[in-house]
Amino acid sequence: MPTHFSPEALQFLRGLARNNRRDWFDARKPLYERELKAPMLALIEEINGELVDFAPEHIRPAQKCMFRIYRDTRFSADKTPYKKHISAWFAREGLGNKSGGGFYFHLSAKELIVAAGVYMPEREQLLAIRNHLLAHHEEFRRLQKDRKLQRLMGEFDGLRLTRPPKGFSKDHPAMDLIACRQWGVSATLPAETALQPTLRKEIVNRFRAAAPLIEFLNRPLTTQSAKPTALLGFF
Repeated sequence: MPTHFSPEALQFLRGLARNNRRDWFDARKPLYERELKAPMLALIEEINGELVDFAPEHIRPAQKCMFRIYRDTRFSADKTPYKKHISAWFAREGLGNKSGGGFYFHLSAKELIVAAGVYMPEREQLLAIRNHLLAHHEEFRRLQKDRKLQRLMGEFDGLRLTRPPKGFSKDHPAMDLIACRQWGVSATLPAETALQPTLRKEIVNRFRAAAPLIEFLNRPLTTQSAKPTALLGFF
């Protein structure tokens, strides 16, 4: 049977949201390992098997795809030690662990989010994508309008600038795209989706629909002139 999560997994996440403390987590760590971490790694392996058909460059070891549940609190006013969700990111080979366009999903007590895109690119990566859109914005719009993609995913906030980026004409027909600071699609599903044997199918169908868009966004980043380093905003 395809991997999915148990009601105990969602119960653990609900409890963690209310009791985000080390003593609470440590007492229940075996439950986390059994009901969340183990099935998450198994699910990632199954998704890797599906990526062979439409995004083989994004296949990575499960341990490298899955994010740690521990938060980095060094520079945050929020000192709670744990994330309220478990998550995975399928980066593209050759673009670094958290760089370029990729595929992402996370499960919290409230929702399952499935997403694909480039989220918080740093300067060089941002410039490379904007220059790519200058010449190929019509192709990008066609990909965005794919019926299956629109049925399964919606665009997320592009963090659009109020003014044209420096060096770009305000009159360019792609300015609505060039002014964005992130590009991609996402879907929010009920958390209970994760309890069903169809979980992998729900995720993979959305990844598959978004794959042409991700290939487009990564195209300028795989050249020698682009050296991207980006962080995924959902982390």
